Amino acid sequence: MAGNKVQSPTLAEVKKWPATVNVPRAALALGCSRSHLYELIKRGDAPVRTLSFGTRHVVITASLVALLEGA
Repeated sequence: MAGNKVQSPTLAEVKKWPATVNVPRAALALGCSRSHLYELIKRGDAPVRTLSFGTRHVVITASLVALLEGA
């Protein structure tokens, strides 16, 4: 096995995800770090729609798909 770098999912794979996903999984699909995506969410600048449950955040998969499709 060459290194332990995790590959980003394909758009087809993302489309099969549940309605919401956790921030680390969404960040992987976006090609950014989870800390960067958490910071964008905190500032209200996330490029995807999110839901917050107290301190927990999830990303709406349909929003992630739309962004990745360039919509």
